[in-house]
Amino acid sequence: MACRISEPVFVFTGVHQRPSACPKLGSHFSPGIHRLTWDRVLLKGGKQRKYAIPLKRNIAVHEVAAPVSPPSTDSTESRKLLAESYGFTQIGEPLPENVTLKDIMDTLPKKVFEIDDLKAWQSVLISISSYTLGLYMIAKAPWYLLPLAWAWTGTAITGFFVIGHDCAHKSFSKNKLLEDIVGTLAFLPLIYPYEPWRFKHDRHHAKTNMLDEDTAWHPVVKDEFDSSPILRKAIIYGYGPFRPWMSIAHWLIWHFDLKKFRPSEVKRVKISLACIFAFMAIGWPLIIYKTGILGWIKFWLMPWLGYHFWMSTFTMVHHTAPHIPFKSASEWNAAQAQLNGTVHCDYPRWIEILCHYINVHIPHHVSSRIPSYNLKAAHESLQENWGRYMNEATWNWRLMKTIMTMCHVYDKEQYYVPFDQLAPQESQPITFLKRVMPDYA
Repeated sequence: MACRISEPVFVFTGVHQRPSACPKLGSHFSPGIHRLTWDRVLLKGGKQRKYAIPLKRNIAVHEVAAPVSPPSTDSTESRKLLAESYGFTQIGEPLPENVTLKDIMDTLPKKVFEIDDLKAWQSVLISISSYTLGLYMIAKAPWYLLPLAWAWTGTAITGFFVIGHDCAHKSFSKNKLLEDIVGTLAFLPLIYPYEPWRFKHDRHHAKTNMLDEDTAWHPVVKDEFDSSPILRKAIIYGYGPFRPWMSIAHWLIWHFDLKKFRPSEVKRVKISLACIFAFMAIGWPLIIYKTGILGWIKFWLMPWLGYHFWMSTFTMVHHTAPHIPFKSASEWNAAQAQLNGTVHCDYPRWIEILCHYINVHIPHHVSSRIPSYNLKAAHESLQENWGRYMNEATWNWRLMKTIMTMCHVYDKEQYYVPFDQLAPQESQPITFLKRVMPDYA
């Protein structure tokens, strides 16, 4: 693919390159092609040797699909440049090796761990009322306003997931039986089995960003990508344009197969599955009886797809960035994974309220015992004590574009290799995303 550049924009390519700490850097990095706005300077090679090469205006430069080294976060300037390039507001410094997760937790005020029944039930009231309003909007909205009604309702039922999420982490109520009941009920409209999800999610927290063991979001590995042409094409679409709905595949693969659970877990898994199938057997026919098949699509399916958009988007933003590594079990460090390897992302306030601030995500990974209504206070404490090590963003298109077009096949040395470097002839979906997705932060 060719691109045209004009003076003073320059290009560097090479096998082991990192963005250089220059004062002016183009707004977006693509693997294999980096734009610098230095006058008459070309950076080339891993040692970043400088060559003064004048370029004429409007020279056609062809992109070279070359592997790149992991982006450097060693200096303040390089982190600032990477943050601007990727759509972050801040990329954290590497956490010192001697810092433990307990060290971080000990700095949090005790009040953030306290369960407040009133606040917990207020969150339930917010979700029920916003979901009811959403259903009313769907019923009354003209066809051209239905997407807005679906967006609201899908976001509202994401709040149900967050309530169940607190229940699973035992941060909703001091009554543990009540938590399991509320969690099961909150997950029913989502057709999400509570206990299977809880078991898998606990492992995600125990092994966040551990390459083979994390159960929330797996990077694609090279052997899987090369295993068959059909699977490769499915992966390219799934981790490309369909990535905001990939949680649907995760939901199907991880939560309904009894073989994926320990013998001690199977009984509770079966109870959750029975509740889900009962809800489907009763709820879906009732919706169809009252509103028809189109009513089932309007009132249930479309909001459910909206929920999965947030489920996928939140998860990938929290744990996926070109500079954040997945580590093998022998190299993994809990403090680095939970504080330094988790991303905080601010969303519009109405989304934060309906989703009970689940995107204040770093404190949740520092300790999953913090209730959702205390996450903001915990985040402020972490910023005060550990802010220099934290990755932060405000949701924007450049952030999404970075994840969807760069963070693909995982490599231990390079972190991520984009599909269009490994299989350029089959990566039209990625090329399409690069062309049509906005690039503003």
